[in-house]
Formats: sequence, C-alpha cells, structure tokens
Amino acid sequence: MVLLRKTLLILALLPLVVCAQDKPATTRADESIAIFTDVLRQVDVNYVDTLNYEDLTETAINAMLRKIDPYTVYYPKKNDKDLRMLTTGKYGGIGSIIQQRDKKTYAVNPYEGKPAQVAGIQAGDRILSVDGKKTDSLDVSEVSNMLRGVPGTTVVLEIEREGVEKPFKVSIVREDIHLEPVSYATVLTSDTLPYPIGYIAFSEFTENSAQAFTNALDELYYTHGARGLIMDLRGNGGGIVDEAIQIVNLFVDEDTKIVETRGKSSRSNQVYKTRNKPRYKDLPLVVLVDKHSASASEIVSGSLQDLGRATLIGQRTFGKGLVQNIRPIAYDGHLKVTTSKYYLPSGRCIQAIDYSERQKGHELKRDTAGGILPDIVMDDSAKVDISYSLYVNHHFFDFATRYHRLHDSIADPKTFEVTDEIIHDFCAYLDERKFKYETETSKFFADMLKMAKHEDIDSATIAQLEALEPVLTPDFRAAIGRHKQEIQSLLGSEIVLRYYYQRGQAAYNLRFDDEIKRALYNFRPSASK
Repeated sequence: MVLLRKTLLILALLPLVVCAQDKPATTRADESIAIFTDVLRQVDVNYVDTLNYEDLTETAINAMLRKIDPYTVYYPKKNDKDLRMLTTGKYGGIGSIIQQRDKKTYAVNPYEGKPAQVAGIQAGDRILSVDGKKTDSLDVSEVSNMLRGVPGTTVVLEIEREGVEKPFKVSIVREDIHLEPVSYATVLTSDTLPYPIGYIAFSEFTENSAQAFTNALDELYYTHGARGLIMDLRGNGGGIVDEAIQIVNLFVDEDTKIVETRGKSSRSNQVYKTRNKPRYKDLPLVVLVDKHSASASEIVSGSLQDLGRATLIGQRTFGKGLVQNIRPIAYDGHLKVTTSKYYLPSGRCIQAIDYSERQKGHELKRDTAGGILPDIVMDDSAKVDISYSLYVNHHFFDFATRYHRLHDSIADPKTFEVTDEIIHDFCAYLDERKFKYETETSKFFADMLKMAKHEDIDSATIAQLEALEPVLTPDFRAAIGRHKQEIQSLLGSEIVLRYYYQRGQAAYNLRFDDEIKRALYNFRPSASK
C-alpha cells in the first residue's frame, strides 16, 4: 500500500514537472518583466533619494545583455549615430582618430581630405577643449561623442602643438564621414613574378563596399594588367553579409552556396548563394587574414577556402560566427540581437565560443575551435624587445611628430628610407626623454637584489649580485642596433603617415610585410603550395 501511494504521488507530480520544463519562453519572459517592474516600482516609491530612471534601465539592460554574448547590444535613441556608423560606415564628424594618454587627448590619425586634416589638424596635436569644454576630465569616448554631430555644424577645438608657443583654436565644419572600404589598392611587380599581382586592402563590409571592391579590382586588372590578386582582410571586423556574398561571387560560379545561417526561429534559417556569373573565375587568388579578421571576413575567406578557390595566409581568424539583426524597440531605440550562427559550405561553424555555456556559470577562454585556419600559417607571436618598449611608450609616434615639424617633405613612400642619421637623431631624442629600456629580466633582477638586501644574505654575495647589475641593465642603443631593421620599419611607418596619410603608410608598410612576401612567393610557378 505504501509503495502504491508513493507511485501515485510520483505519477501525480510528473505532469507538473513536465509543465514547468515546457513552459513557453514568452511566459518566462513575462514573469521576469513583472519581477523587474515590481522592483523598479518599489525602489521608486521607497528609495530615499531621487533616481535617474533612464540610467537605471539602461544599466540593467546592458548588464543582462553582457550575460548573453558580446554582440547583442542595446542602442537607445541617443546612440542612433553609433548604430548608423555600424551599419553604413558613415557618421557626422571631423574624420580623425583620437587617443588618450596620461588623461590627455590627442589627434593621432587625421584622415586625408576629411575636415580635421583640411582644417590643419596634425597627428600629435593635443585637444585641450571642444566647444569650450575641457577634455582632461573626460574619457576618449566622451570626447569622441563631442566631436561627432550633425553634418554642416561647426565644432571649435583648442589645440596645443609642439613647437607652437601658445594654444590656438581651430574651427571645423563636420561632414558626413564615410570611411572607404578599399583602404589601399596597387599592383606589385618584380622580376621573380610571372605577371603583375594586384593588391587590395579591404577594411570593412558596409553598404556598397562590394561595388568599391569590384571597381578597384577592375582597375587593377584592366588598367594596370594585374593577373593575380592578394585580398587583404587583416583587421577587417566584418559587416553586412550580402556584401561578402557579392565579393565571393566575383570568383565562384553562380548558384553556389556560400554560407548558411541556423537559429532558433525558422526566419533565422537562410542559405546564401551567389546570383551572378563570376567576373574573375580563374584569377589566381591569395587571401590574407589574422586574429582580427571576423564575421563577414570569415565568410569570404572560409568559403573561398572550402570551395578551393583561394589560398589563405596568416593566422587563425577571430571566430565570430554569430549573426545579428537590428530590431526596433520602444521609444525609438534599437536592439542588435544575435539570431543565428554562420555555417560554411563544408558545414563547419565559424563561431569560436558557445556563449550559452556562460549561462551555466562557465567562464570560457578562446581555444582553437572555430575561426578559419589559413592554409599557410604565419607566426605573429609578440616579442617583448626594444621595439615593443618604444611602441607602447609612444616614442615612435612622438619622434615622428617632431620630425614632421622640422622637415617640410620626405621622399615618396615607396622609396623613403630611415637613414642612419635619422636613427642617430632618434637616439638623441630618447636621451632627451630620459628613456630607460627595462627588460623583464632587468626588472626581475632589481626586485631580487632589493629582496636580497632585506634578507639574511652576506655582504660578499650582495656585492657579487651588484656587480651583475650593469651587465643585466640593457643599453638601448645596443638594442636598437640589434633590431635596426624592425626599428627602421616602425619609425618609418609613423613618419610617412605624417606626410602621406593612410594610403602612403600602406604603400610604405608593404615593403616590410612578411605575409605579403609569402603571398607573392605563392604566385611563382615553382612555389611550393
């Protein structure tokens, strides 16, 4: 009888358990909304101080979305310009990258032909104020928001420039800034190549970017005689999938499956195929990728690899295989929400991490799963040497700013050289700045010596350790000599940027790019693929 009662009790409970497990998602969402609303109302009625409800709501939403994945993002109405920049590559602004250093804001990269550069802003200029508001207490995003605005409006910057005695003001008329998706295109030739090789650096998949890519390729092919192509997707974070499909379609047959999306809703399941006959079906093709190549870049590179249409060179890509759609929400806001995942023609998923595991409390690190592994993997391991120390301490940047002030012009980017005289001047500049080159070894030794003096170590041993200190303290001039070629490359890149802007810098950097050299080798008839 007891067993019978227990069985009946279990049977009676089973439907309740099943119902709880199968409760519709909408019901669970309604319960959560009711809880949040009740908490907010209780705080509204009972909390001792006045609250900023807009800020509270935005904070709650952002905290919730961070639990899901990094790409599901809430855009309130006030952030419409950020959303516009994301989807179109356009924004109203001055056209310059800014950077903060020691709580000071600097213009570091004015784009050629954009309002900041036309108005005379130079790399290295310190921005003291924007429309009369001091920048020292603001972070870089706040200053950036102040610089952006409605095209046609004027913003006034107060500038401090090295070599100029007093700060001065510059008025800049904002424009609708469009960053060109083809950041650089050229033809590369040499005696070892069977034909000219086109090179296109492609920076983003925004509206009409596929047409810009096509126009660049047409010019390289028909005007400059390119009969092979290097497509550079390094640093390209992706964008609109339709633009990616159009670019792949230049190289593969029509009605070829390029990528498939699969999600919770049937509306999220979609197969993307090419629609047109290829313009460059037989053009030899190499694609460069790195750990910052993501999303649409991975669709292009991964599908071309799966279809046997291109050789990939570089590093494993980022692994961003989550698809977002933008949906309107209440009070003119928008939600960029992950709705599905990308799958390539071979069936592999681009996504590197299953973020749903985070809902179970698991903290995951990126592993080797996901992303696109190139056919030829190039080493990009960071080296902690003199070049790294000079870069992170902004010495290449600051010296280039000074060099530009003292020299009216330099040679063409394709021929400019960082001479021994420039290196000598650079070392003198480092002396002036009291630059001390510290390696991890020298830091460790200094700590060890300090500890030894506090412990029960005899004086003779201390003296022996102190005798080692000069040997382990690096001479920055000797280190620069050991890494001279790399120093010349990095310093030259910054100097060229001051005179020839982004395209000139790209032309200069090609001369020192190991992955470009490997890509060109791949076009040689006898190259080992």
